[in-house]
Amino acid sequence: MKTRRIGDRTVSAIGLGGMPMSIEGRPDEERSIRTIHAALDAGITLIDTADAYHRDAGEVGHNESLIRKALDSWGGDRDDILVATKGGLERPGDGRWVRHGDPEYLKRAAKASLERLGGDALDLYQFHRHDSTVLYADSIGALRELVDEGVVRQAGISNADAQQIDIARGILGEHLVSVQNQFSPSYRSSQGELDITTRLGLAFLPWSPLGGIAGAARLGARFAPFAEVAARHGVSPQRVCLAWELALAPNLIPIPGASRPESVIDSAQAPDLELTPDDIAALTAA
Repeated sequence: MKTRRIGDRTVSAIGLGGMPMSIEGRPDEERSIRTIHAALDAGITLIDTADAYHRDAGEVGHNESLIRKALDSWGGDRDDILVATKGGLERPGDGRWVRHGDPEYLKRAAKASLERLGGDALDLYQFHRHDSTVLYADSIGALRELVDEGVVRQAGISNADAQQIDIARGILGEHLVSVQNQFSPSYRSSQGELDITTRLGLAFLPWSPLGGIAGAARLGARFAPFAEVAARHGVSPQRVCLAWELALAPNLIPIPGASRPESVIDSAQAPDLELTPDDIAALTAA
């Protein structure tokens, strides 16, 4: 599979978003592990998770623990696998997402994530979302402390605007390697942040790159050019979408969520799909 860079690490050009395997509507554990194994077997070396990817109260870190179990039971070489996780959101078990950016909380959360995922340090730890009751710089300062303590190798931020990227760069310096924002055909509002990260050499990791669970299924119906290009190439509209996003910038690494082996295998083939300039122009205009 083609590769891209996150800081000092080389990863697959497509990642795997783990959230659908742990929140509402999640599949059983056996299918989830098969999905993760299918991703790894297909050459995907970036897996995205978070301690808040769980459904019920009392199961914080469900997705992290699931990924650890899948990695432990996989027969391949784990040295090239990068697991990115996040802290700064909580789920009390009633469907809500509650922001929590207190520095001491973030440091405890990161260490708990490391215990669940295993290893000497977290490959990539990202601040999930700004908590308006805490200064953004204070939350990012906790990530810097985690890096300095060796708990975290590389740091990132999620759901961040241009000002927050600037603040994070000032505190983290070269340790800031990624920005993870929503981006898809139906959500282009992060184009500015994509442009900034491209200029700065930071990885840009679009979450919900297919438009979310429901949006992915309706992609071809909602955006006709994606269906038309897919038909010409004999592939799915979803694969076309990921290939289009990869063509937008050299630092963009989509992380589509998956809960079935078939969908992640299809996504893994997107970097090999060669779109024409006319294809890209039509998709961008859509």
